[in-house]
Amino acid sequence: MQIQVNTDRNVEGHEEFSAQVKAKIEDVLNRFNKHVTRVEVHISDENSDKGGMNDKRCLMEARLEGRQPVAVTHQAANLNLAIQGAVDKLKNVIESTLGRLDNH
Repeated sequence: MQIQVNTDRNVEGHEEFSAQVKAKIEDVLNRFNKHVTRVEVHISDENSDKGGMNDKRCLMEARLEGRQPVAVTHQAANLNLAIQGAVDKLKNVIESTLGRLDNH
């Protein structure tokens, strides 16, 4: 599973931060490793100059082998919560998608 982390100009996307995001995704999605070929992560700070509630956004798109990509987004007060929320949503969508296919 390839993981690509992208940040906007308002988020510092240094190597350590990217490594932490990748580790979190690998930990949660490891059991889907044979189905997920790629995960793209887009992290942004919607209004960095003003601050505010739930202005950190994480969008994740997973490419499932032989299927259409699935995408989720989560907004929160800080980056860690936005990333964790998106990972949890993505896990649920993948479980649901693969579960439906197993039922047919």
